[in-house]
Amino acid sequence: MMPIRVDRGAPHDHYFSTLNAELRKHGPAHPCLVVDLDQLDHNLAIVRKTVGSDASLRVVAKSLPSLDLLDYILKASGTNRLMAFHQPFLNEEAQRFADADILLGKPMPVRAVAAFYEQLRGAFDPARQLQWLVDTPERLVQYLALAQGRGLRLRINIELDVGLHRGGVTDKQVLYNMLKLIKSNAGHLTFGGFMGYEPHIAKLPRVFGTQAQLHAQVMARYQDFVQVAEAVFPELRTQDLILNAGGSMSYRLYQGQTIINDISVGSALVKPTDFDLPQLTEHRPAMFIATPVLKMLEGTKVPGADWIGRLGVWWNPNRRRTYFLYGGHWLARYESPRGLIEHPMMGYSTNQQFVNGSAATGLSPDDYIFLRPTQSEAVMLQFGALVIVRQGRIIDYWPVLGSSDQGPRQENSAPVQTSKCAGVHHA
Repeated sequence: MMPIRVDRGAPHDHYFSTLNAELRKHGPAHPCLVVDLDQLDHNLAIVRKTVGSDASLRVVAKSLPSLDLLDYILKASGTNRLMAFHQPFLNEEAQRFADADILLGKPMPVRAVAAFYEQLRGAFDPARQLQWLVDTPERLVQYLALAQGRGLRLRINIELDVGLHRGGVTDKQVLYNMLKLIKSNAGHLTFGGFMGYEPHIAKLPRVFGTQAQLHAQVMARYQDFVQVAEAVFPELRTQDLILNAGGSMSYRLYQGQTIINDISVGSALVKPTDFDLPQLTEHRPAMFIATPVLKMLEGTKVPGADWIGRLGVWWNPNRRRTYFLYGGHWLARYESPRGLIEHPMMGYSTNQQFVNGSAATGLSPDDYIFLRPTQSEAVMLQFGALVIVRQGRIIDYWPVLGSSDQGPRQENSAPVQTSKCAGVHHA
């Protein structure tokens, strides 16, 4: 009787074989997050071409949480606009990018706002370069009190609910009252613009409408709010007003539109698996978790029930080898070699993950397996310095935000390029 399951295993292809060999020779010898600049450049070129001259690109810092990585992307894309989401990181970003234009991507507790000013260092001018996101009249009143008490002038961007229903202004009268409060306190508050986030366009089942229909609804709602500001406070509708929308899942819908002048993109530049969407098929994965194999065993052995392991191997050729990995249980999916699967009776381990594969996977101890993170913002912060590769070779180590880890000592790594923007395709 033949096993029912099909052998889905395969060894590393040329791309991952090259990375495996490079990491075995020059890598950090522990789990790491690899960023491929060639793939990133490809994605950057698509984003730049799509956004074009219709709007300004705003790079979402939470999805790319490394100052060096952000520096690379800002220079390569020709923008100085960032979207920030975490107060300690905001302070790091303001200090590193003294000429940046920063918009908060979520409302902050007023104490976090106060902490930002207490910890601010360098030439960054928040009154001119920073917009705090405000979602309710109550939060606006809190921010005003802070500004009055500390002699500050806060630039306010108002969050709009354009259909996601995750907060933000929903009522025109409420918006009117908030704008009136800003206007009447011009010494401490200035109006910076609007932000309307709409990932539901990409995620809702088509029974709720096509993407084009849902996007049209978002734009109509956004325009209604813009008209409130224009009709009631025409002097606020200045040329530098920020009308922000978009995201990695929806940015391509804004080609040719005339309302939005500021489009956010982050995760699409590295494409974790949550962004394997039809509208991003041209994008390529640009980051991988790489972790060494610590042990390789023939067969599958289940503690206290070896017969279950033997039965599993007979039934499923993809359980003919067992690998114990350095670390594990990440927000990620196995990418290479093909056919790796976990075992339902062995569970998960953050120390030595148990994973099965067929004989065709061909791994030995000290080889690396590769996983694609499901998201970037949390996963990229878990491994210390990012391992930066170009053409399959390690060229640098870039610390992540909030970390002092600079990566391995230079003599243990491959030669580093002196220019971090070398080889970027500007098409």
